[in-house]
This record gives sequence, structure tokens and C-alpha cells, in this order.
Amino acid sequence: MMNWRSIRLRILLLLIAGTIINYIARNSLGALAPQLKTELGITTEQYSYIVGAFQLAYTIMQPIGGMLIDKIGLTAGFALFAVAWSLANMAHAGAGSWQSLAAFRGLLGIAEAAAIPAGMKTIGEWFPDRERSVAVGWFNAGTSLGAVIAPVLAGLVAATYGWQAAFIVTGAIGLVFAAAWYLFYRSPANAGYLPAGELAEIRQGQRPVPTGTTTLRAIAVTPRFWAIAVPRFLAEPAWQTFSFWIPLYLAKERGMDITEIALFAWVPFLMADAGGILGGYLAPWLQRWRKFSLEESRIAGIALGAVLMIAPGCVGMVESPYAAIALLSLGGFAHQVISVLINTLSADVFPQNHIAKTNGLVGMAGWTGGLLFSLAIGQLADNIGFAPLFACLGAFDLIGAFWLFAMRRHLILQKA
Repeated sequence: MMNWRSIRLRILLLLIAGTIINYIARNSLGALAPQLKTELGITTEQYSYIVGAFQLAYTIMQPIGGMLIDKIGLTAGFALFAVAWSLANMAHAGAGSWQSLAAFRGLLGIAEAAAIPAGMKTIGEWFPDRERSVAVGWFNAGTSLGAVIAPVLAGLVAATYGWQAAFIVTGAIGLVFAAAWYLFYRSPANAGYLPAGELAEIRQGQRPVPTGTTTLRAIAVTPRFWAIAVPRFLAEPAWQTFSFWIPLYLAKERGMDITEIALFAWVPFLMADAGGILGGYLAPWLQRWRKFSLEESRIAGIALGAVLMIAPGCVGMVESPYAAIALLSLGGFAHQVISVLINTLSADVFPQNHIAKTNGLVGMAGWTGGLLFSLAIGQLADNIGFAPLFACLGAFDLIGAFWLFAMRRHLILQKA
């Protein structure tokens, strides 16, 4: 595995920092939702539209953002998107109704959509194949850690200075990251600070990948794209539910106030960190000790995560709120195992100069599933409760794992 003094580790740490900051911004809404519903008179259905505005903008913009990153490069491209998401999040402080809040969420979704494609392109450029899932695991841990920090940071700032200040603080820190990224990040070929030996190690560890997928249309018609996109479509509703609905679930069905939510809502995301990191190490372990191919190791890990996703589906069967949080935490762990390995597959089977747009298109499929499910929650949660909806999440991932297994022949490029 990578040398802990390597330059690519420093690149990964910078990327993780940006991901944490990105997710602090997007998850601040969920942490503040109970207070916003009271102070702005927002119904559960209207809140689903606010969430949906972010999801719709994010869904549509992911392949576009990825295409822009591929075109203008990571250095300037990711920095510009970071500035944009910071300003959009700070603008939330001016919301006076659910409609204006939805508009600002839409702007945030547009700006944040390039973050994951940019991260995957960074890893695709900087890491040999054998290290890629590990790097993605740590990168994905940034998404969960941001979600851990968001309810604590936003909740404490809101309790002291008001919810408007919480949006300003969680947005402003992104400007610091944008400056750091622009000043430091360069691709390996252009990084004067990268030793020749490490550059050779990176290049020698990356196998050739079939080319020819130069446009979004060309990518979208390949069987290997659909092999990845369908499981992502089925997996993403879980993460969207955890990110945007857990605080409301804990308030509505478990009777927690905003302070208790700040104390406990981060636990599933801490477990998600563990799942992302261990999921990244699982793939190379399967390659080394079970002699799986590169792609087979990803598929096996996704299947394991899908089985574990049965846990959050059982939330309605427990009476204790702490037992419910434990099941949701296992779900966070399982989902991030799945997420890490699906994202890694998009970097494994598509060429480097198209990774951002490919991952953006896969992400668009995933966020379409997340958007549809969030709208369903908004329509159904007040009538049937959250338990049947959580039960659906486990079933979705099992179906996705079966699909991926059936489509595996379209992903196996060569033996690792």
C-alpha cells in the first residue's frame, strides 16, 4: 500500500478535507430542519420540496459538473465549484419562506454536484489500481465525517447565534478550502513537487482501460455503465434518507429535541466512516487472499454491504430510540461499503480523462433514485410513518447486488 510519506497521501488528505467541508454545508439543513420547520412554518411535505430542490439540481448537474471538470481541469475547476457552494450555503441565511429556502438549496445543489466526480478523477489520476479502493474509502469517509460534524457544528452555532449564523459558518469554511486547493493541487504530470520515482510508481500501477467513451451519450449506451448505474440508483435513497431525514425521524417518531438530535444524529455517520474505510480495504484483501479479480473484489464487497442493509429495514421493529439509532448506524456502515466500491468501479472501468463525467453520470442515476425516494417520504411519512420506508432501503440494495452480479461479465476487463 501507499507510503505514508508519499505525495499522493497529501493529495488525498487535501481531498478529504474538501469533502468534509462540502458535506458540512449540505448536511447543515438536516440538522436545522426541526428549528426551521417551527420558525418558518414549514410542513413535512414542503420540507420534502426543499430537499428535492437540492436533489434535482444536484442530479442534473453531476454529469455537467463532471464534464466541466474534465474540460477545464481539476485545479481551477474544483476551486471554482468550492467557492460557488460556499456562497450558496451562506445565502441560506437570507431565507424567509420554504420557497426561498428551496431556491437557495437548488443553487447549492448546482454548486456541490462536481465534488464527487472531482474527487474520483483525482483518485483516478493519482493512485495505482491496487490502492484505488483504499483511497476511495478514505475519501468517502470525508462525506460521513462531514455529516458527523454538521449536526454538532450547526446545532451549537444555531443554539447560540441563531440558524442564520449556522448557515454562514458552515458555508464560509469552504472558501478556505477553495484557496488551498487552487494553490496546491496539480495533476501528477504537472506536479513539480512529485518525485520521479513516485510518478513512475503511479503510472506503472495503472492498467490500460478501453477508450472510445468520449461523450455522455457514448458512456450512457455502454453495458458497463448500466451495470454500475442501476445499483447506484437503488443504493442512493438510503444515503439521502440518512442525510436529510434522520433528524426529523428522531424528532417526530422518537420524541427527541434539537439538543438530543445533535448528540445522537451523528452516530450513523461515524459508523458510515468505518464502513467506507473498511470497505476500501476489503477489496484488496479479497484480491490478495481470495485471488479475486479487481472487479470481482468490488462486487463481492457490494454484496456484503447489501446483506447488512437489512438492519435499517428493521427500525420499525424496535421500541428503544437507541436501538433504532444502532440499526441506522449499521445501515450507515453498510451503505458506505457499497458506495465506496460502486464509485471505485467507475474509475476502474472507464478511462482517466473521462472519469469525472462518467462518475457524474453514474451519480445522476443515483441521485434520481434519492430524489424520488425523498419525495415519496414527503408524501407518505405523515400517513404511514417512517418504518415501512426504511424497510424499502434494505430491499433496494439486495436487488442492486443481484443486478450487479448478473452484469459482472460487462465489468471484468482483466485479471488483477
